[in-house]
Amino acid sequence: MTTTSPRAAERADFLKSTDWARAKATPLAGDASTRSYERLVLSGRTALLMNAPPAAETASCPPEATPGQRRKLGYNAMARLAGPNLNAFIAIAAALRGAGLAAPEIYAADTTRGFALIEDFGDDLFARAVANGADAERLYAAAVDVLLQLRAAAPAAPQFPQYTMLAYDRTALEAEIGLVLDWYWPFRKGKAPTVAERAAFAEAWSGALDSVSEPAAMVLRDFHAENLLWMPQKKGVLRVGLIDFQDGLFGSPAYDLVSLLEDARRDVDEALALRMIGRYCADAGRGFDETAFRRDYAILAAQRNAKILGIFARLVKRDGKPKYEGLLPRVEGYFRKDLQRPELAEVRRFFRTAFPDLAA
Repeated sequence: MTTTSPRAAERADFLKSTDWARAKATPLAGDASTRSYERLVLSGRTALLMNAPPAAETASCPPEATPGQRRKLGYNAMARLAGPNLNAFIAIAAALRGAGLAAPEIYAADTTRGFALIEDFGDDLFARAVANGADAERLYAAAVDVLLQLRAAAPAAPQFPQYTMLAYDRTALEAEIGLVLDWYWPFRKGKAPTVAERAAFAEAWSGALDSVSEPAAMVLRDFHAENLLWMPQKKGVLRVGLIDFQDGLFGSPAYDLVSLLEDARRDVDEALALRMIGRYCADAGRGFDETAFRRDYAILAAQRNAKILGIFARLVKRDGKPKYEGLLPRVEGYFRKDLQRPELAEVRRFFRTAFPDLAA
């Protein structure tokens, strides 16, 4: 006698409400997320089944929550991650398609139980395409053009009954860099930081975070080569498929360019990165403040890489995913370079004591 797990039963029930119940399903490789995906094939058609268990993550951030309330709710609320709210993916996908970008169409969804049937963009991730010989310059230029299109379209923050896009505020930025103290520090040193060390860390970052521009544009937050798909056959939109954007916020547009060019999972040629920054600045249009943008880029590069150091250490120690230890040297290299920028002088001074190798 075989038994079916409650989640498998919910999955089957959801598919019965669509016309894909008899489709052949093939699991897709997972990553750091609690979500999982399957490719469904039926009568020559394909779709992706997104499985986002609501109980797998802590609560997302209520729009009206204060910083203190967010701390009590947990990291998702502090950093304003979507958490179990599938409405975020649906709302942002609609906003991106409205801006002329290639976000998946949603065929069916059960946001309460955490299932969505979405358009299949194929397997030609940028990381895979470049490894297979595609012209990196062409693909990265197309990705920058996506960010420029998003800037030009300037979609408003989506607001739905079950979801409101929030701002990438100071509390969110601080929560993310705090992962260095909570996970990377004990991973490297074998012990937690002291109260005094935590205070010195916060003080070191304070001036830099104060200097980041006020939130002004939609930020997709995980805009990198393993979340972008090359689709030269796609018509009517820029030929870059966008996925994994449900944690998007309103923030500085420099953040997504950092995600693309200081990619934790693959090396990006430094000369190429400089050309792509130049491409963005040259074509950003009327009202663009290049000085402020480059300042934001410098600060948010260090902020994002600090966050990733903490996330990867957490994935190794808490979640038992040792492959992320192999990615840490690349992120440490980015962070070491980031700290050399003048905007990060106080942070660099702190790390000279805490982790001298990162401030070398």
